[in-house]
Amino acid sequence: MRTRLVLLLGALCLLGPLSIDTHLPAFPAIAEEFGAGQSEVQWSLATFIIGMSIGQLVVGTLSDSWGRRRPLLFGVALYAVVSLVCAAAPSAGALAALRLVQGFSVASGFVVALAIARDRFEGLAMARFMSLLMLTNGLGPVLAPVLGGQLLRVMTWRGTFVVLALVAVVLFAVLAFALPETLPPEKRRPTQWRPTVRVFGALLADRAFLGYALASALALGALFGYVAGASFVLQGVFGLSPQGFSLVFAANAVAIFVAGLLNTALTGRVVPKALLRLGLAMGAVGGLGLVATGLFGGGLVAFLVPLFVVTTSVGVLTPNAATLAMARHAEAAGSASAVLGVTRFVVAGLMAPLVGVSGSASTGPMIAVMACSTTLALVVGVVLTKGDAGITREAAVA
Repeated sequence: MRTRLVLLLGALCLLGPLSIDTHLPAFPAIAEEFGAGQSEVQWSLATFIIGMSIGQLVVGTLSDSWGRRRPLLFGVALYAVVSLVCAAAPSAGALAALRLVQGFSVASGFVVALAIARDRFEGLAMARFMSLLMLTNGLGPVLAPVLGGQLLRVMTWRGTFVVLALVAVVLFAVLAFALPETLPPEKRRPTQWRPTVRVFGALLADRAFLGYALASALALGALFGYVAGASFVLQGVFGLSPQGFSLVFAANAVAIFVAGLLNTALTGRVVPKALLRLGLAMGAVGGLGLVATGLFGGGLVAFLVPLFVVTTSVGVLTPNAATLAMARHAEAAGSASAVLGVTRFVVAGLMAPLVGVSGSASTGPMIAVMACSTTLALVVGVVLTKGDAGITREAAVA
C-alpha cells in the first residue's frame, strides 16, 4: 500500500517539474518565434509559478473542507485543457497569461500529495515517507529536460504542451481509479472566510514553521534561478546545443535524485533537523563557489562543480524542511501544505525574472540570485528554527 501511495503521490508532484522543465530547452526558440527578449520569455515561467502559488492557497483550503480527491481531480482535468490551449498561444504575452492558469491548475498535485502524506503518517514514519515522495518527485527534473530536448528534434515547442496534456489525461484516469480518500468527513473543516484567515495567520505566526518554509523557499529560489537562466547561460555563454544542455540539466537533476536516496537511507539514523542543516550548509558552500567562478573564471567545468553542489543540497533540504513544517500542524494539513507551497513558489517566482535583468546572456545575474538565495536560506533556517527540537527518535517512538 505504501509503495502504491508513493507512486501515485509522486506522479502528482511530477506535473509541476514536467510543466517547467520540458520546454526549457526551447526558450531561445520561443524568443525567436515571437521576436521577444530573454526576460519576456522567462515571464512564462514566473507566471506559472505565481499561478501555482495562488492555486495552492485555494486548493489547500478546499482540501481541508471537501476532502482530498475532488479538488485534485478537478485541478488535473483543468490542467489538461489549459495545456492544449498553451500549445496554440499566439504571443509571448498570451503564453505567459495561459501559464498562469496552468500553474493554478497544477497546484492541486503538490498540495494534496503533502496533505495525504500528513493524513497517513506521523513522526519519523512521515519523514521516511516524505523522503521517498521527494525521491520519486526527483524523476521529474531528471526526465523532463531530456524529454524536452528530444521532443524538439521531432516537433516545435508547441508539441511539448500537447504531450503535457496527454500526460494529464492518463494521470486523471489513474488517480480517479486508484487514489483513495484519506480525509474522513468528521475531520473536515468547513470553508469559511474568517476561520480560514485565522488558520493562515496562525501558521505564519509560528516562527519555526515559517523558518522551515522560508529556508526551503530560498533554496528552491536558488534552484529556480538556475532553471530560469540555465538554457541561456549553458547554450548562450558556454555554447552547448539543446541536447547538450538537456544532458547537463539532467546530470544536475540526477544529483537531486541521488541526494534523495541518501536522505532516505539516513532517515531514522539521523534526525530530520540535522539533515536539514546539512542541506543548508551544502547550498551555501555551492553558492559561494559559484561566486568564485564568476570572479575568477575557469570555464564550464569550474562552473558546473559548485552548481552540482547547490542542486545536490536540494535533495537533502526539501524533504526534511517539508517534514518538519508539516509535523507542527496535523490539524490543518491542507492549509499548512498550501502555505508551505506558496512560500516556496512565490520566492521562486520572484527569483526567475531577476536572472534576465542583464538583457544578454551572462552568468552574473544567475550566480547572484543563487548565491544570495542559498546564503539567506542558511541564515533563516538556523535563526528562525532555533529552539525547535523537530522530530526526535524518542518522540516518534512515543
